[in-house]
Amino acid sequence: MTADQRRAWRRAIAAGFVVDAAVAGLLSLLVYRVRSIDLRVVEVRDSLRGAEATTAEAELIPQVADGVDAVLAEGLEHHLFLGRVLGKVTR
Repeated sequence: MTADQRRAWRRAIAAGFVVDAAVAGLLSLLVYRVRSIDLRVVEVRDSLRGAEATTAEAELIPQVADGVDAVLAEGLEHHLFLGRVLGKVTR
């Protein structure tokens, strides 16, 4: 083999190592990104399950609202009564 051929082979082998290192680095980055996406998907899934559990009791909202309205109406009646007794409110 001539000296030029040896240099050409050495350059080809060196270029092959550089390409191999670049491919290994890019594949490592890809694996890291895929794992990151998998973890985030699990977090989103867990958040959605939590939202499902929270909204499962949404049917109680009208009942609670009716109770709050009743308490407010009672408080207004007491306010009006005390205002009339004290002479501050006329209705």
